Amino acid sequence: MRAAFIQELGPAENIRYGEIDPPVPGPTDVLVDVEAVSVNPVDTFVRSGLFRTPVDFPFAVSRDLVGTVVSAGPGAPGFAPGDRVWCNSLGHGGRQGAAAEQAVVPVDRLYHLPPGVDAAEAVAVVHPAGTAYLALFTHGRVRPGETVLVAGAGGNVGSALVAMAVEAGARVVATAAARDADHCRSLGAAEVLDYRDPDLTARIRECSPAGIDVHIDTSGRNDLAAAVDVLAPRGRIVLLAGARSQPVLPAGPLYMKDGSVVGFVISHATTAELAEAAVAINRLVGSGRLRARSVERVPLSEAARTHRRIEDGELHGSRVVLLPKES
Repeated sequence: MRAAFIQELGPAENIRYGEIDPPVPGPTDVLVDVEAVSVNPVDTFVRSGLFRTPVDFPFAVSRDLVGTVVSAGPGAPGFAPGDRVWCNSLGHGGRQGAAAEQAVVPVDRLYHLPPGVDAAEAVAVVHPAGTAYLALFTHGRVRPGETVLVAGAGGNVGSALVAMAVEAGARVVATAAARDADHCRSLGAAEVLDYRDPDLTARIRECSPAGIDVHIDTSGRNDLAAAVDVLAPRGRIVLLAGARSQPVLPAGPLYMKDGSVVGFVISHATTAELAEAAVAINRLVGSGRLRARSVERVPLSEAARTHRRIEDGELHGSRVVLLPKES
């Protein structure tokens, strides 16, 4: 079958497009004909070796897919040939990736796609939305009526954070580039602040005098001094980006506020956590309340170029979806 794959870890140019052996499903696996594959920054981390995880070569890149079930093993109940499905956790932990004409998905990592949802539109949001759900609910423990600050709200994960927090009854303060302000408001953000404002911390205090209950920075800057400064009593700072960041933590002010800092990597999420997130994702995707800002569809053969574009910072707010059948 045709796939976008690597033979060794390294730069984007290591990705080849060509033939590899088709996957062989086990008794608890589902074989899927792949319709659409998204490309995430984390895919570049795995490919380059920045995120260390078991990889068998040749290794198909990417972790997210939407497709159609070909067959399901005897230990994979609930799925039948013809079912439209999605997954956002292939391509790490010893599992082959999604960037191929067919993929094998363990049954506990596969979810039904809501009826009538476009494959490319869905696959563009399932990874950012999964990250957002874990940040808000699994680790941030957000509750209705709390105030959530989303830094980098104009991006893919940021947009999902805003949409999910608003749906959960939280008040959202978004920081973003000025060009993204209208987009953030359209998602329900109560306040949108320009992240370049030299008085940003003061602006946050003005619009949230009681403090921020959950602080999430998708940009990876992780300015913990500024975050602790605006934190409410018992506030939570959730770290989900910035693999190379080494910020200074003002420990005294943090513990005097009974505050906490927690970090997570979605690749470490349990299958139970991912399944819980999938319920919320399906609800929002199925209702049309969660959509990518911009989806660019390209052939699977464009995988290497797409990885390079991500690493060069070309895809702000846009998602590239690889289509195996158009290669």
